[in-house]
Amino acid sequence: MSRFKLSHRAVTFLAASAVLATTAGVASASTPASPTPDSGEAVHASAPSGALTSRLKGWGRMDYPAVGDDIQVTVDAHAVFKGVGWAQPDKAWGTFRIYHRMPAADGEPAKVNWGDFKVDCLTSGGPTATVTGRLVRTGGNVGAWDDYLKRHVRMGISFYVAEGEGGGPSRIGISGGTEKGEPLLTKCMAPAADSKVIKGGYALTDKVPAG
Repeated sequence: MSRFKLSHRAVTFLAASAVLATTAGVASASTPASPTPDSGEAVHASAPSGALTSRLKGWGRMDYPAVGDDIQVTVDAHAVFKGVGWAQPDKAWGTFRIYHRMPAADGEPAKVNWGDFKVDCLTSGGPTATVTGRLVRTGGNVGAWDDYLKRHVRMGISFYVAEGEGGGPSRIGISGGTEKGEPLLTKCMAPAADSKVIKGGYALTDKVPAG
């Protein structure tokens, strides 16, 4: 069995896609005054200068409705932004891994599939972040992502990193992959973080001055 269901919404963990509309990162003015139409002044010209950096790191086990299934996400992602108001990074790097194990059943051994991704986008805001990357290495005993690896399919993960008491559990959302003939998932896109983190956790540093 090479397809594992991710949720009740019929989105599969190993084969479904969640291709969303992209939002461009646009720098915004840091003062309430707006430039006049004929001034020739760019909207972001008054934004504070200085690059900002974000980082997301950690490991977590994700809640999953199928009893005995084990889904884990490990991430170490970094990004540099031009300055305040820029939603998408100038540069992003790092790795993340998605791991899925299904328990042994009907005399068959446990089924394991995992993939390593090279980060191409990290966005962050408050306690939330999204990470996307291309598949660069796979493993396990089912070969479920062999075709994805040939095409270097992009996947995305969203994170809600709970902060302090009353913040509730941290959460993760996984996009899944795209099949042949389907559009590649856009950089920086991921579905809502709707699955609870039941073990482990993540540390998010959101847009601090570089250096």
